Amino acid sequence: MKNLEICLSPTLLPHYQLEGKIVVVVDIFRATSCMVAGLASGVRRIRPVAALDEARALMAQGYIGAGERDGHHVEGFHIGNSPLSYMDPAYRGCSIATTTTNGTQAIEHSRAARQIVVGAFLNLSAVAQHLAAQPHSAVVVCAGWKGRVNLEDTLFAGALARKLDGTFGTDDDSVLAAQELYANMQEDLFVHLQKSSHYQRLTRLGIKDDIHFCLEIDRFAVVPHLAADGHLVI
Repeated sequence: MKNLEICLSPTLLPHYQLEGKIVVVVDIFRATSCMVAGLASGVRRIRPVAALDEARALMAQGYIGAGERDGHHVEGFHIGNSPLSYMDPAYRGCSIATTTTNGTQAIEHSRAARQIVVGAFLNLSAVAQHLAAQPHSAVVVCAGWKGRVNLEDTLFAGALARKLDGTFGTDDDSVLAAQELYANMQEDLFVHLQKSSHYQRLTRLGIKDDIHFCLEIDRFAVVPHLAADGHLVI
């Protein structure tokens, strides 16, 4: 049987074998939610990069720049890290270069995988269906916050694991922990997440609409994947 593992923080990635497996990168608040929403809304492709200078170089080539650090929109970039910005009709057919505090770093650290796909609550069922249809084992890589575990990414991992129960086996206690956590909080994710560090961080910045949006389940049926040229496409 295929095996499912959950890496709760990129700092734990050295303990996981990614070669030959599908990696699902998740950064609910907000990078992967942006990627899913943008591509589902007509953005042509998204190039995730780790460094601000890499993104600026792509902007010089005509890319729309999306830059975020510590929750803030980076000066000089067209947009920050709001999924609502990625859905602007003005960006349909455009290429976006994005760099964020956590999500794009997690993608970079997962490049040894057979395939990288992007997950969010927004495309939860689509990701589950994609994994179920593949013959390969999978690792969910939670972007966390600066190397630390966060609640929202862990909850997504638990929700995905529950959907894949019976399709994948596991010997990873992180899967059990994430499943149980989601089972206990699924009735009202927003209420439970108000206690989380990243919720508190975003609300201090006046960012509330994004939080509600990022917790919508199955708004989109797309599964962004990282193509050979380094772009996320659907």
